[in-house]
Amino acid sequence: MQNLMPEPPATLLPAYDEADAALVAAEQADDDAAFAEVAARYPTFSAAWGALGARALAAGQVVPAYAYARTGYHRGLDQLRRNGWKGHGPVPWSHEPNRGFLRCLYVLSRAADEIGEADEAARCAQFLRDCDPAAADALASN
Repeated sequence: MQNLMPEPPATLLPAYDEADAALVAAEQADDDAAFAEVAARYPTFSAAWGALGARALAAGQVVPAYAYARTGYHRGLDQLRRNGWKGHGPVPWSHEPNRGFLRCLYVLSRAADEIGEADEAARCAQFLRDCDPAAADALASN
């Protein structure tokens, strides 16, 4: 059956150049403390929380990964709503400022799965696919 209702427009978060530059510097330093400093200095910047979560998950620190990802996810939801998102509709991976929120959603799904929260893991994975299947594919391939 074809959906005859128009899909809402894509939500595009604004760029945060100062925070992006700080995150790039943290990536170059490759130091957890540098990432934590970016998150502390720019607490609404989901990309910093997503980076912290991904690093923690890669290091086997599942509970911190879950906490970082959940923080970034909620900060990202706030930003999406402020930018017109009504609880559904595309959040394209191709728009760079959206990637922090989408990465948080991915890490949250993975960390939830690791701690046995299968329902939350599935909900987050589906939400990520609903936002943009390309995001799920890109993040899973990393």
